[in-house]
Amino acid sequence: MELKHTNSLVELFFRKSEENIPKKYSLNEPAFLTNLKPKDHELVKLREPTSYSWRLIDGYIRILSNYLKKKISKGDRCILLSENRPEWLVSDLSIMNAGGVTVPLFTTYSDKDYEYIIKDCSPKVCIVSNQEQFDKIKKYITKDIKLISIDGINEEADLFHNIFTNYQNNLIDENFKILHSVNSDLKRNDLACIIYTSGTTGNPKGVMLSHGGILSNCEGALDILVPLFKNEKPVFLTWLPLSHSYEHAVQFVQISLGAKVYYAESLEKLLSNMSVAKPTIMTAVPRFYQNLYSKIYMNFTKQKGLKKKLISSTISLGIKKLNKGKFSLKENLINFFCENLVRRKIKNQFGGKLKAFVSGGGALDQKIGEFLNSIGLPTLQGYGLTEASPVVSCNIPGKIKIETVGPPFKTNQVKIAEDGEILVKGENIMLGYWNKKKETDEVIKDGWLHTGDIGEITKEGNLKITDRKKEIIVNLGGDNISPSKIENLLCLNEKIKQSFVYGDKKTYLVALIVSESSENKKEIEIYLEDLNKTLSLVEKVKKFKLIKEEFTIENGMLTPTLKLKRKKILEKYKEDLEKLY
Repeated sequence: MELKHTNSLVELFFRKSEENIPKKYSLNEPAFLTNLKPKDHELVKLREPTSYSWRLIDGYIRILSNYLKKKISKGDRCILLSENRPEWLVSDLSIMNAGGVTVPLFTTYSDKDYEYIIKDCSPKVCIVSNQEQFDKIKKYITKDIKLISIDGINEEADLFHNIFTNYQNNLIDENFKILHSVNSDLKRNDLACIIYTSGTTGNPKGVMLSHGGILSNCEGALDILVPLFKNEKPVFLTWLPLSHSYEHAVQFVQISLGAKVYYAESLEKLLSNMSVAKPTIMTAVPRFYQNLYSKIYMNFTKQKGLKKKLISSTISLGIKKLNKGKFSLKENLINFFCENLVRRKIKNQFGGKLKAFVSGGGALDQKIGEFLNSIGLPTLQGYGLTEASPVVSCNIPGKIKIETVGPPFKTNQVKIAEDGEILVKGENIMLGYWNKKKETDEVIKDGWLHTGDIGEITKEGNLKITDRKKEIIVNLGGDNISPSKIENLLCLNEKIKQSFVYGDKKTYLVALIVSESSENKKEIEIYLEDLNKTLSLVEKVKKFKLIKEEFTIENGMLTPTLKLKRKKILEKYKEDLEKLY
């Protein structure tokens, strides 16, 4: 099907569902969605399945849509607070099919954020997964908000199980076909969802994304992904919160591909989940790849003798191949052994079928990208922001340029302003910020979204991000310095878990370094001394303070996609940082 001629995300689902539902009904139809935490996540308590076919999900969406149509009018907001699970997708599409607007909430928001968002979007319906999640928002849910729970809560709420049981008897015909179809009134420029940006400063802003905006994003993604799979069905392992614009869009890419989707148990169990799911593709944020790099690299450093030489050759030859270098006869022979004795073994640890990791939601350090690609884990870095639905560009398999975020999607235009800011135009650009016309007009001018990122277009036509406009440190000498670049380099050391670089209007840079033990200080000093030799004069970190407390979502110092909340960190540690001068 051509996405450019599809009217809505709902239409996309039902068309793909029709393609994937076998003509003859069977109790053992191929899985569409599989939850790797089945006991806590069940749609129908009588059967307690861990997997759900296209037919089942199609039916649940039609049933929940019909229920919601009696509760909401077109454009009404419906908040959705749940962990990743099949019911998330069911709820999201049911809200849209009923004419509503999905407002996803992160399970890791602060009380202040929950209160602000719920008041700001004035929802008519709240779908919540369980008591644990409901307790986070209970005091902000008024009596005029219809409450629906997935697993059951200690409040007056309609339960998923009862909705499906009560409705299905009236909706299913003798051929197991659920009556009532797609909402054909939806158009591409209609509002599909409001995704609140977590924000590194101030209150979250509600980004209004259209059906067409997300569909155009899917179209751009399919240009890259379809050649990877040819005639096979891709398998995704999902762990990023579906409440984030990145994974929310990936959800519809999965539908577009007719993919099989696994929901991971947790970040901690991701590697063991990969051995079960055997994904062919996986999306994640840079922090995941940074942790992955640290684990693999640490294991590599423990090897000795021939193993160590083989690993070294695997990395160097892998990087040479990545940069389109030509191998000599001897290098071809060595690479053959590297492929079979090192890369294949690593791939098997990730299920053995991985065709690509896709990195988004922040800058991936070049060294990490080169390393992962060189050892047989193809990693495609992309770029985007919630306001662009969210992807703007992505590297292409076989044409990876690690130092860039790939060419822009054909479905949007990208240009560089005179001051170096990246501007984006296309159907994927948000409809605006909810209830914030002034802020909308500040970032969308003449149809161009001003991203706040600084970059350039390479001679090959790839987009390269060089800085973040708002996060640039301007030192006392007027030099512009990117703190994230230096933070990424610091965190390449296994003893450094996190770092924060400071130095606005100062004569030199200092840093907070999160490390498990103060005994690591000497080793970190030596690493910093070596690192400073590779940096320009203004980028050198002269002093640092060692701290044990990590920056986390829970303590308010990380966004849900693991970016530093610089304002929050400064509020707590500014005095400590100032003492370093």
